[in-house]
Amino acid sequence: MDSLRLLRKELLERQMANQLGSEEALLRFMSNHVFAVWDFQSLLKALQQRLTCVQVPWAPTSDREARRLINEIVLDEESGPHPDGGYASHFELYLDAMKKAGANTQLIEEWLQLIEKSGNFSTAIIATNLPSHVKKFLKTTFSFIEQGSLVTVASSFLYGREDIIPDLFRQLVQRLDLENPEKWGYFKFYLEEHIHCDEEKHGPAAERLMQRICGNDPILWVEAEHAARIALAARIDLWDSMVASQASQSRAA
Repeated sequence: MDSLRLLRKELLERQMANQLGSEEALLRFMSNHVFAVWDFQSLLKALQQRLTCVQVPWAPTSDREARRLINEIVLDEESGPHPDGGYASHFELYLDAMKKAGANTQLIEEWLQLIEKSGNFSTAIIATNLPSHVKKFLKTTFSFIEQGSLVTVASSFLYGREDIIPDLFRQLVQRLDLENPEKWGYFKFYLEEHIHCDEEKHGPAAERLMQRICGNDPILWVEAEHAARIALAARIDLWDSMVASQASQSRAA
């Protein structure tokens, strides 16, 4: 959408340039950003639930093309290649990259245990001690998942995630080429895999999904634009909050 170009440009310009100037900052970034990797998987599964049948007994859904598009994305995101061989979800690959690089995984591991124990996002988010900016971002994502229409879920998925990721991650890959390959090899693999999937497959597939969902209905496109603005603003707010948090930690040190 042309109307989202300024928000997208703001995200690209402000995010990677200002807070990843050191290895320590990148490690802290990963410890926060991993939650965006995790809730992306939940957003994806929400779309799969709405566009395919994941219940028993099974029944065919109405849009055969949409069913294929979302299942192809799920396959890559849940069972993509791993640098050591075999397959892993992109979230698991990111977590492995964090451990390899030496990033702190305590927050995300505690969150996963809490989610598994409670089985409910609303219960878990109340009980957790996550940083306020991470909680706010997760709540925005799950507001789409739990209360949003198919249009808003698909729009936040495309414009807040798939459409922006290649350009954001490409900047990091260029930097990591010059870093310690042993330490950053898994993360570089993750970034390159995301660029390949999102730019060549998932982005175009999500675009086709939006076209199928909204068609020529101007009311639906207005709804999609509104959701996209919320998703992009949430991403910008998350990044800005991480910058502020890192700055305060640096001053304290």
